[in-house]
Amino acid sequence: MVTLTIDGRQISVPKGSTILEACKAANANVPTLCYLKDVNEIGACRVCVVEVDGIEQLVAACNNEALDGMVIRTNSPRVRETRRANIEFLLARHNTDCTSCVRSGNCSLQTVANDAGIFDLPYKKELDHREWDKTFPLIRDSDKCIHCLRCVQICDHVQNTGIWDLANRSSHTAVGVKGGADIKFTKCTLCGQCITHCPTGALRERDDTDLVFNAIADPETTVVVQIAPAVRTAWGEAFGLSAEEATVERLAACLKEMGVDYVFDTSWSADLTIMEEGSELIERLQDGGDHKYPMFTSCCPGWVRYVKANHPEFVSSLSTAKSPGQMFGAMAKSYFAEKKEIDPHKIFSVEVMPCLAKKSEVALPSMNDACGEPDVDVSLTVREVDRMIKAAQINPADLEDAVLDSPLGTFTGAGVVFGATGGVMDAALRTAHALVTGEDVSADAFKDVRGKRGWKEATFSLGDRDLHVAIAHGLANAENLLQAVKAGNVKYDFVEIMACPGGCVGGGGQPIHDGIEMAEERGEVLWELDKNMETRKSHENPSIKTLYAEYLGEPLSHTAHELLHTNHHAWKMPGEKTNASQ
Repeated sequence: MVTLTIDGRQISVPKGSTILEACKAANANVPTLCYLKDVNEIGACRVCVVEVDGIEQLVAACNNEALDGMVIRTNSPRVRETRRANIEFLLARHNTDCTSCVRSGNCSLQTVANDAGIFDLPYKKELDHREWDKTFPLIRDSDKCIHCLRCVQICDHVQNTGIWDLANRSSHTAVGVKGGADIKFTKCTLCGQCITHCPTGALRERDDTDLVFNAIADPETTVVVQIAPAVRTAWGEAFGLSAEEATVERLAACLKEMGVDYVFDTSWSADLTIMEEGSELIERLQDGGDHKYPMFTSCCPGWVRYVKANHPEFVSSLSTAKSPGQMFGAMAKSYFAEKKEIDPHKIFSVEVMPCLAKKSEVALPSMNDACGEPDVDVSLTVREVDRMIKAAQINPADLEDAVLDSPLGTFTGAGVVFGATGGVMDAALRTAHALVTGEDVSADAFKDVRGKRGWKEATFSLGDRDLHVAIAHGLANAENLLQAVKAGNVKYDFVEIMACPGGCVGGGGQPIHDGIEMAEERGEVLWELDKNMETRKSHENPSIKTLYAEYLGEPLSHTAHELLHTNHHAWKMPGEKTNASQ
């Protein structure tokens, strides 16, 4: 331990702590903009400067070590003056039209500027305006970038993608796409982690809310909305609702209040995904082939984009099962349309997802199997649906929970946990074990696949053989796993990968709480819901049984393949060397 004095208070902290960590322990608030613990500790913004006795210049608290005997002042006149000047310099190169910014009210720069009492800008404004394709799902506004480098570090070190970079020097320094490339022609996975870790509105998702509002306003259109499992863990945060209040049924009530015709839970099609993907795994295990690589899950479009762009040799090992959202879209414009006697061409299918990559997935030319049009017309992030609720002047606290619609409304605990890392694997094993052995085991028998470790392994008995599985979340962890598989250092039968740390609960479309990682807390909400559900295995879902009996026949049937499976080689990522004939 080291002992130091901060604003007149003596505090002891572990040796190796930063000054910022020591200040936090002393309850001395030091503002930051660029700092992300263990990811971005570079002192770029200079907003966290403090005064240390015996050192002439002010020092950045985020990347300087707290030493024994230090005397620190976090709020001296010199600190306040310098901090204010540094913020003013940032504002001189920042578009301060806050009223039309997606992050207004949730912007760290706006907060520190207000706290510093900055009302007039003494410097001439110089904006680094760069054109951007606003049709791309990820939008960057260079005029709002403060060069904190968070996006660079997250993309490089957490997601192993390296899309962003720093160009030029001195006052001409700018953050942009590496090499000055057009974002459309990069290997961007659209994980959205750069958005959720940006302290300002420099990065955001393409807003598609008007498309949905217009569809709702059209009396000839039937609007069908599905809500992904992870959405229920986060959508209420913008309204101050607790996890118990922010149910999927309460969100359904908000959507019905807007005028949406039907609302469902994607957990239903997550159960359907397990039936198809689990059956695919069993068929693969029983075909007698010596498979070089394991079967990989395919429900995360960010992961699919990553493997196609960086490791095309693994693409043929992806499950051919569509993601739950796409499966639901296909069922909405086929089975549901027939049941309700609705022209599928007049159904406007919307998904609410904790994800940015879904915006790209719904537009793939291979995702139009139900009626020739996109199976899902629009994918909204959680942030977008929250904005829609606010735009419609709806107060969720005033509404009663709404009953989800049928016949696609029944789901199990297995479908719910799809949103947490390990959830897809856990759900798949519950059903695969039952289908292979005919034995009924506890839904918690496979809990070794759960947990926050970035790369997890487990082995389970499946009939007369051992099944070796692995789970990775965060693309840097996925890359490490893939390299180990290629080198022959590990051998698995089945692998679940989620692009975002923590899985979908930590997705790039979730609400933003700057500097706070919410994935673990949100994931626990899903595991708790699963634990308390009466039905916890996908193959026991009565509405899924009815679907197969009335429409699909059986898992992996011809109809199921046409509607619920896809060819991952049918479209290309930039630089991908595979082709549709593979």
